[in-house]
Amino acid sequence: MYSRNSEPVRFERDCTAIMVPQGESVTLPAGSVGYITQGLGGSYTVFVEGNLFRIAGNDADAIGKEPPEPLRLPDDAGDGDVETLVWQQLRTCFDPEIPFNIVDLGLVYEAHVHKAAGDGREVDIKMTLTAPGCGMGDILVDDVRSKLEQIPTVTRANVELVFDPPWGQHLMSEAARLETGMW
Repeated sequence: MYSRNSEPVRFERDCTAIMVPQGESVTLPAGSVGYITQGLGGSYTVFVEGNLFRIAGNDADAIGKEPPEPLRLPDDAGDGDVETLVWQQLRTCFDPEIPFNIVDLGLVYEAHVHKAAGDGREVDIKMTLTAPGCGMGDILVDDVRSKLEQIPTVTRANVELVFDPPWGQHLMSEAARLETGMW
């Protein structure tokens, strides 16, 4: 897992982490050392004692990084503004093993914003995985939900995992296909 691009890291405090690809939640104790192998979308994949772990952005301080800034919308934001922010947030969701966001991978089939009770909004997402047995499915769904619920006025994000139609390389963005050599 270590490469010349990996960044050494030492945990400054106990930190909740998700094992990759098992999806099991563990606590990495203060003083643990390893390497950051991927730092995309505000979360980090770290290699510690022979295992990969995903560190959420709100725990970035545990590894000496800055947590992401809170999201903001103008006071007069409409559904279109929220939908734009939804797609921006979706592009911050990465599989811990693949350096592409779920939008460029073609995993997001639908994203709809609609009014909820009061001044709130709900977001409905239909997404898939590159393989039905992907061990990170629940982790990716939770990442999508939590990042969308950080958007001001979004009171709930409903994320449905679907497998019809099945994912294929043709759903990837041109940039992702070029980078991976999947033409």
